[in-house]
Order: sequence, then structure tokens, then C-alpha cells
Amino acid sequence: MNIAMLRAALASVLCSPLCAQQEDGLAWIDISAWQLEGRAFTDRSAPFDRLPATAREDVRKVVWDLSRHSAGIAARFKTNGRELHVRYRLRSARLAMYHMPATGVSGVDLYAKDDAGRLRWVSVSKPTSRDVAQRLCAGLTPAPVGGREFVLYLPLYNGVEALEIGVPTGATLTPLPRREKKPIVVYGTSIAHGACASRPGMAWPAIVSRMLDREVVNLGFSGNGRMEPEVGAHVASIDAAAFVIDCLPNMNDAQVRERTAPLVRQLRRARPDAQILMVEDRTFTNAWLLPTKQREHAARRAALRAAYDELRVDDGRLHYVEGATLLGADDEGATDGSHPNDLGMQRQARAVAAALRAALQ
Repeated sequence: MNIAMLRAALASVLCSPLCAQQEDGLAWIDISAWQLEGRAFTDRSAPFDRLPATAREDVRKVVWDLSRHSAGIAARFKTNGRELHVRYRLRSARLAMYHMPATGVSGVDLYAKDDAGRLRWVSVSKPTSRDVAQRLCAGLTPAPVGGREFVLYLPLYNGVEALEIGVPTGATLTPLPRREKKPIVVYGTSIAHGACASRPGMAWPAIVSRMLDREVVNLGFSGNGRMEPEVGAHVASIDAAAFVIDCLPNMNDAQVRERTAPLVRQLRRARPDAQILMVEDRTFTNAWLLPTKQREHAARRAALRAAYDELRVDDGRLHYVEGATLLGADDEGATDGSHPNDLGMQRQARAVAAALRAALQ
């Protein structure tokens, strides 16, 4: 189904008489053709995919399916409208998970710049079905001359087939281009993908983007961040300022020993000037009482450190982040022992942002 058909379907499916009444006086804008951040490839099978269409033939099916989640994709725009609406169609009817709410799995998350230029949270949608039509906010403070800047983060663990933003008729709404600086690209696991943030803006790659005022491309693939060369080829094809490799939670120590150096060299051949940040696995928050987990952490980290020590001899743009306290030292940073809650996401973002800030200065 093409975007025009989807748009028509949204109009027919979402607009009950009540919705139609709420639509009076609103102008709806389709964002699919905008220069969205976090969307690194142009040859997509669908508007909000994270890998190119060609990846369907060379990555594992589960990776391809996960790449159709819109994690990390964000629309930047300016408007002088004093209310904002959204309507969109999700790929999947699975709106939430046992350890992650619908606001994070399937919601869209709105931030706005205050008068000091800081991005601050405004609202999140609350999906109850595949078809979402909601007013995100109303009665906003009057915008500065030229409009106020907003960022709308798309769902983390669901795909989006079509999405429109609604503003009052007569209000301006201008999409903003992708930022000029080269992006930061994150290749990782469910934790990079966004589990278990309460809303899309709280995934640690999104937090890093706000901290550094840089575009971050989220290539986290839940359960499947395994340093695979097929995925690495697509990662390396992005003209990035920095690559963050955060795959250890999905790997054992033997895989780390086998795959780390080839992945780093693959990235380096394609992008000789990019910074590369290697991140250890976070510590399970209950590992203090589980010796098996402690041994697994130690083995994976030793393998990653050995690869780093070998590679950095010839690579001055290689950097390292330890994992022992990545989620903090108080055991409160995870939802289920493994996946960060919002507190853990904030803590990992601070650690990664500090390392990137130093590397990119």
C-alpha cells in the first residue's frame, strides 16, 4: 500500500464523527517526505524503515523485521500553532510488552525548545489501537517570532505506516532539515533499541542526541545486536562522525573474540576518520547475587578489552566505555534486571555522551 492510500485509509478509519468534529479547523501534514533524523537510508521499502530495502536480502529475517520499527526516527519542525495533533497507523497491534508500556512501544513523544534553547518534554501519545488520532497538546504559550521548534520521536518497538501532524488552520508548520554535522550511529541490542524506556524520548540514544545536540541514528536490534558483517556493511555505509558499538548483551565471550576486530576494521576501512566507541555490556542489576551472571560479564568484557587493546595500537580514533556502573551502582537502573528503566537510560546516556563529547571535540 502506498503512502497516498495509507493517508486515505487514515482519514476514513480514524475519523469517527467525534474525530471529524475535532478535525474542524485543523490542517494535516504528512511527514513521510521530510528530512527525518535517524533515517539514514533513502532506498527504503517503507517510509519509516531503519535499514535500506536491499538489507532484506542480506541480513537475517529477524534483523530485517526489527529494522522496520521506527526507533530513533524523529521529526524536527517549527510551528506557531498553539495546539498540536497527531494521527498515525502502526504496523503491529502489539501495542505494549509485559515490561514496557504502550507509550514507549507504540507512542510518539513530543519535545519543544524553551526560550533558552533547551529541548524539554511536552507530551506523549497513548495508543489503544493500531490507528491513533490524538491531540498532543493545546493552550501552549505563544511561540517566538518564526515559531517554536519541536521534535517528535516515533515509536520504539513498533513500525509506523503513515503519520500526520495537525495544527490549527492558519498556523505555520515548517519541517526542519537534518543537521549539518555528521550523525552518530549506534549499533546495538534491545537496550539501544529502546527497552524499556517509558516513552521514545527516553531511549538512551535519544537522550544522547539532546545532550550533544547531534543527530543519532539508532540501529539497535532487540536480541540481535551481534556484530554481524552483513549488518556492519550497512552501518559502515553511513557517513558518520562516530560509531557506537554496544552489542555485548547479545553475545558470548567467544563471539566477542571472533567478531569485534573484524567489525571495527570493517568500519575503519569505510570511514577512516570516524570515531569508534566500544561499549561494554551493562551489569545486570541483580548480578551481585548471581555468580553465573558475574562470570558472563567478566568473560565478555575481557574479550572486548583484549580486542580494544590490540586494535588501538594502530587506531587513535578508538575509544572505550566500561560497563560495570553503566546503569549506576545502586541496582535501581533496570526494569527486569537487564533492560534499563528511565533512570538507567539516563545513566547510560551520560556515560556514552561524555565519551563521545571527548572523542568529537
